[in-house]
Amino acid sequence: MTAKVTLSFTDETIEEARRYAERDGMSLSAWIDQAAREKALRELFNAHAAVVRRAGLDRLEKTALDDEREVEMVRMELRGRRAS
Repeated sequence: MTAKVTLSFTDETIEEARRYAERDGMSLSAWIDQAAREKALRELFNAHAAVVRRAGLDRLEKTALDDEREVEMVRMELRGRRAS
């Protein structure tokens, strides 16, 4: 579904957007749509990452990955191969 809206941009912004759209072989509307979607996804990702950090889940993930590496090192040693 597509909505038609009226937006205002500075001359500089719209000229840059036109150049990027042309470079990417896209219409100006399609390029702006993609840019807005990417910005929204970045905002969502950053908000999610902040929640993960505040909850301490990033430390848990790092600990789990460290544990996995340690388990693999032990397996390698038990098989008689040196872990790198």
